[in-house]
Amino acid sequence: MTLLKFVDDEWGPVGSFNWFATHGTSMSRTNSLISGDNKGAAARFMEDWFEENGGGQAYSDSLQVDGVPRRVSNIIQNLHENYDELLELAASFQSTPGRPATRFLSVARRVRNPLRQADKPGFVSAFCQTNCGDVSPNVLGAFCTDTGQPCDFNHSTCGGKNELCYGRGPGYPDEFESTRIIGDRQFRKAVDLFNKATEQLKGKIDYRHTYLDFSKLNVTLPKQGGGSEVVKTCPAAMGFAFAAGTTDGPGAFDFKQGDDQGNPFWRLVRNVLKTPDEVQRDCHHPKPILLDTGEMTKPYDWAPSILPIQILRIGQLVILSVPGEFTTMAGRRLRDALKTALISGGSKEFKNVHVVIAGLTNTYSQYVTTFEEYQVQRYEGASTLFGPHTLSAYIQEFKKLATALVTSSTIESGLQPPDLLDQQISLLPPVVMDATPPGVKFGDLYFDVPMNSTFKRGGMVNVTFWSACPRNDLMTEGTFALVEILHGKDSWVPAYDDDDFCLRFKWSRPAKLSPRSYATIEWRIPESAAPGVYRIRHFGASKSLFGSISHFTGTSSAFVVA
Repeated sequence: MTLLKFVDDEWGPVGSFNWFATHGTSMSRTNSLISGDNKGAAARFMEDWFEENGGGQAYSDSLQVDGVPRRVSNIIQNLHENYDELLELAASFQSTPGRPATRFLSVARRVRNPLRQADKPGFVSAFCQTNCGDVSPNVLGAFCTDTGQPCDFNHSTCGGKNELCYGRGPGYPDEFESTRIIGDRQFRKAVDLFNKATEQLKGKIDYRHTYLDFSKLNVTLPKQGGGSEVVKTCPAAMGFAFAAGTTDGPGAFDFKQGDDQGNPFWRLVRNVLKTPDEVQRDCHHPKPILLDTGEMTKPYDWAPSILPIQILRIGQLVILSVPGEFTTMAGRRLRDALKTALISGGSKEFKNVHVVIAGLTNTYSQYVTTFEEYQVQRYEGASTLFGPHTLSAYIQEFKKLATALVTSSTIESGLQPPDLLDQQISLLPPVVMDATPPGVKFGDLYFDVPMNSTFKRGGMVNVTFWSACPRNDLMTEGTFALVEILHGKDSWVPAYDDDDFCLRFKWSRPAKLSPRSYATIEWRIPESAAPGVYRIRHFGASKSLFGSISHFTGTSSAFVVA
């Protein structure tokens, strides 16, 4: 992990960016909830840690046992110690019917409402991606779901089938717990680096950027024994092993990783779409082509060919922006090559240069493997679009940018990618209208917490509201769900919202074409939660048959956390 700490002359630390390679696939493809996965969890943990501690406490003193910083207890003072008093207070706050609300109410009640701290900058922690192409967060390994035995090592199959081979995260079988653990590990390392960061960046701020047609680049490679040869990249194509998926998300049918042959049946299917010619097949060898995406153009190009590459300099830190997922070794080779190029350029400014890769930036063009990895044709090699010399092409072209950076020379912007914004196809139908049963309002409780309920930390609280499609308003800067804690006798303070890892907002319809819908809010009470009286609120927006949008809110009965 490489971490960049931002320090303001007046306010002190205001943020950090770090780069660490791991896929955001702790949550499996069966998850239907919007999630920032392990990196989103890590960013949330670190921003909350800084908010509570101001970045000034020692690492060991400021982290909680469950890995999630405690926020509420430093807001709420004089907590009620009498259990009977808590129950009596909770019983006095019954659920309220749904009522109209303004959109601003959702924003104003949000836990991390920027309006509450408008006098100072909020701390921003970014957990950035880098060369994660072959790095999985499911660190326990890949196992067969039918037998529990490890998958076949070379092909990631179980009895010849890829569908049964899944990777296991450290919290297996709970993928939410796996996400929390992997996020927590990144968070803890970032805090460690944040507290130890001492090397100040000094020097120029500069960049170089260009577009290149990766479908037909000439690449000069050194030959063993001396001399050089010129090879070419290819129009994009996906191999058979691409359809096998990975252990983070297996594919279907009889595809498998490590397939450099293909099979006759799927070749027939492929040929219905586009038959690659001999030149294309030879260019991609040993990849057997399943989808000749670089030569398929209806309704528009199936794969990008004109890609951006970019090099950014902040003093002695150099960031390489790549439009794809480099594998561990491909990224290492790119970094090493650029570091050598910058240092050998003769400038003392780059003597102690740090080079990081910013992965999946500016556009997306699948994976990039080394030449050797490409020969094996696992998922990553089959998904390396432009043939076996793709990495060499990147290294060659980034060296040109590095030379321009060192010599302060300009570089041509290159070709421009096509603008396809007005040609996009959407298969998502619009929201027609929302409705509730007669006598029921949006925001009314469908399922409330039982009367006189008491929950322990680590337990789960569930409430369900009559709701409307969340696509009516995405509640940007607001929240769909909110947990409030009682302060004193009648003041409710926001404690957790849907930006918290412990709170889940689940929307559903009773039937596929029904205009009615439910919002279920689940709060897994953190071990760090303060004891007291709580309640749960829901914010939403409904759409009438005539298209008007109306915001609403609903509130559960109060309950005790002891």
